[in-house]
Amino acid sequence: MRRISRILLVVLALGAVALAGCSSGAELETVSPETAAETIESNPDVVVLDIRTPEEFAGGFIDGAVNIDFHAPDFNDRLASLDKDAEYVVYCRSDNRSGQAMDVFADLGFQTVTEIDGGIVAWYETGLPVVFG
Repeated sequence: MRRISRILLVVLALGAVALAGCSSGAELETVSPETAAETIESNPDVVVLDIRTPEEFAGGFIDGAVNIDFHAPDFNDRLASLDKDAEYVVYCRSDNRSGQAMDVFADLGFQTVTEIDGGIVAWYETGLPVVFG
C-alpha cells in the first residue's frame, strides 16, 4: 500500500510539472495569410521562417524569410538554436509541415509562433506578395 501511495505521489507531481509547463504563456496559433501579413508588417523584428526544401524556397518565398528545411536531419537542432523569446511566423507549402513543426516549437519552449493557415499556397492565392529567386 505504501508503494502505491508513493507511485501516486510521483504521478501527481509529474502531472503538476506538465501542467505548469503548459501555462507558460506561450502563444502558438494558426492564422489567415492576411493576419500573418499584418503581423509581419507591424513588427519589424518578427522572424519569418519558411520550412520548405531549398528547391521549393527558390521557387518563391515571403520577403525576408529564412529557409530551414523541415526534412533536414538537423531541423530540430536548428530550431533549438533560435531565440525562443523572439516572435516567429512560420509556413510551408500548404501547412502540413508547419502544422507538425508547431509541436516542435512548443516542445522547445518557443513563446510566440504564428503559423500561416494554408501555407504559401494560400498566401499566394490571397494575392500577397511573393519574392521569386
